[in-house]
Amino acid sequence: MNAQIQEFWNLNRMYVQLRDELMLALSDQDLSYSPGGDNPSLGELCRELGETQYAYAQSFKTFEVDFSYRTNDDGYLTSVAKLQAWYTQLDAELEAALEAVTDDDVANKQMERGGYQVPVHISLDILREALLIFYGKVSVYAKAMGLPLTQTWQDWIG
Repeated sequence: MNAQIQEFWNLNRMYVQLRDELMLALSDQDLSYSPGGDNPSLGELCRELGETQYAYAQSFKTFEVDFSYRTNDDGYLTSVAKLQAWYTQLDAELEAALEAVTDDDVANKQMERGGYQVPVHISLDILREALLIFYGKVSVYAKAMGLPLTQTWQDWIG
């Protein structure tokens, strides 16, 4: 793995750990919660995060971010254990893709993002931003549900 990618990934691991802490705090019943209106259920938000992470894992193989992937597995909407297993698989796929990124890739390739390009390592920054957006949404849901989250979550996200 390129040293710059390694540095960015090490930082992202801390953000991924927040997702894992969230999974430990949730029950299957919690996944059905929606604050109403056009808002998705918490399970739908969690499935969307998995689809996003899938896009990033693939992007480090192809150097193009494609958000068109959708899973039809509704088990992710109702099962925390299934989400945890999927996230673990996605983490491993992302890590494997990052391991294959070379110094030459970082120096000479750009990540295509639908009409614009960014340096390869910056794509990990953008993934971290996607995680933070997800965490912000989940924080609103958790507060509405009266769901206590970890001290780390409270310190980092609010």
